[in-house]
Amino acid sequence: MTQIALIDDDRNILTSVSIALENEGFDVTTYTDGASGLDGLTKSPPDLAVLDVKMPRLDGLELLRCLRRESDLPVIILTSKDDEIDELFGLRMGADDFITKPFSQRLLVERIRAVLRRTNALRSEGERATHTVLERGPLVMDTERHTTTWQGQSIVLTVTEFMILLSLAQRPGVVKSRNALMDAAYGDHVYVDDRTIDSHIKRLRKKFRQVDDNFDRIETLYGAGYRLKDE
Repeated sequence: MTQIALIDDDRNILTSVSIALENEGFDVTTYTDGASGLDGLTKSPPDLAVLDVKMPRLDGLELLRCLRRESDLPVIILTSKDDEIDELFGLRMGADDFITKPFSQRLLVERIRAVLRRTNALRSEGERATHTVLERGPLVMDTERHTTTWQGQSIVLTVTEFMILLSLAQRPGVVKSRNALMDAAYGDHVYVDDRTIDSHIKRLRKKFRQVDDNFDRIETLYGAGYRLKDE
């Protein structure tokens, strides 16, 4: 059974969303603050975590920051209405998706399924492939193990980041529009706006520049999209 961790200080949300997810066949564990949530995610990682931004003891963004130091666990964040700052910070710190409160339970279920589909598709692609390792010069991506290295140094990517980079790396030199990257990362039935893809690209660049100050292989073509430059 797929395990979902739900972290929110609003007990009404915990109760109603837990019931909705359990009715869809998920096994749900709940936490009422960020500190206990981080402890639970560390000790017993679920398949996906849904976490609120504004929580006592440890807010959702700090929880995400701590989590990303060690894990690529799929994460969906819940943000306040019209609070774009929370959304952008969350995406830049490695969230796979975000939903704005108030939200419908059906929307949350569909977003969870979309992220899990991406995760499972990535694993299945690695299992089916005869050669699971893609090499583009100093960039090496293993789709079976979901690992990425640059110049021999490990880069920890979220599922969404990995799928975006994989889409670019599969056809270096070819410009991928934001819509194409949305489809690669989210699937055909989930819409996200342009700033979501832009934020993921910024985070990808930041992660590579942490191991290589001169990293410039992900190129922006304004009005067109992005491409991975040929060597």
